Amino acid sequence: MAKSTRKFKDCDADFRKICADIESRKYAPVYLLSGEEPYFIDIISEKIATTVLNEAERAFNQVVVYGRDTDGSAIASQCRQIPMIGGYTVVIVKEAQAMPQLEQLAAYTANPVQSTILVICHKEKSPDKRQSLYKSCLANGVVFESIRPRDYEIKDWLGGFVAQHGLQMAPNCAQTLVDHLGTDISRIGNEINKLIVSLPENCSRITATEIETYIGISKDFNIYELCRAVAVKDVKRAMNIADHLAQNSKQTPLLLIIMALSGTFREIFIVEYLRWLERVKRVPFPTDQELLGHLKGINIYALRDIKSYSSLWPRPKLFNILGLLREYDGKSKGIGSGGKSDGELLTELLLKIFM
Repeated sequence: MAKSTRKFKDCDADFRKICADIESRKYAPVYLLSGEEPYFIDIISEKIATTVLNEAERAFNQVVVYGRDTDGSAIASQCRQIPMIGGYTVVIVKEAQAMPQLEQLAAYTANPVQSTILVICHKEKSPDKRQSLYKSCLANGVVFESIRPRDYEIKDWLGGFVAQHGLQMAPNCAQTLVDHLGTDISRIGNEINKLIVSLPENCSRITATEIETYIGISKDFNIYELCRAVAVKDVKRAMNIADHLAQNSKQTPLLLIIMALSGTFREIFIVEYLRWLERVKRVPFPTDQELLGHLKGINIYALRDIKSYSSLWPRPKLFNILGLLREYDGKSKGIGSGGKSDGELLTELLLKIFM
């Protein structure tokens, strides 16, 4: 099968459209929700489960089953039942990827009952698009493929997520959250939701203070500040932050720290390489707008920082650092770590970067 060219931004746009239709009570008889990113699948299925029927109707007309415990014929039988009260029967199939003979459902989805809403949650991967089930769901309902975001796509999504709640986020706060929480948008969404409900009524802007108060990420001791301290060669501050992070390694795993440092030094390397091309090959150095195209996922303020950092690191040293980061990425996963703790590995890595 050809690899999907679908992008995360397309996934997010489709997700918002489906949610808007559900809120407007525009329902499809079948929803096939599939893909590697569970966040969108969970939100859509929960929205259907909690809004289509009222509490009394759900007791009679809503069924939740798990793929490993059922089969296509049993689900089809549930779907063909006439609603006892209200206008709809809702049948939600969770973990459909574990259901034997899932393709049996194609006979029903080819001719679904209009008074039933069938939701098929197929996580981890998408069903075979060549099969009848996929084709019939596409023809008679809504098919949604949930895509995992790449690192550089998270901050834009986060800004939009916050804006939906009528809030703004101060510069660098998004990066702080991503550095601390990684690319798990379920976790990020949950933390932001907790923050939003905790904010004072008149608060319309999320700053480092709110993040530290309500999520617990220090504005002084976090991965973003560590990357900044390392980039400007502030050895004392970098080691102090590293010590703080090592004491809270469950919240800030070594792998996340290495990923953030790798991203920072890749950006520094790109800028320094472009400067080398200018010096040696007489290739014009890109404008800021062109640089933003080379360095995906950063804003103009971060770009100015990267340009200033690059003057501090000669290219041979950058090659060495990128090699170290690859080495310690493996060690963070237990490959050749020698039994050292994450804190010891981080200290060792930083000392080698600064040497």
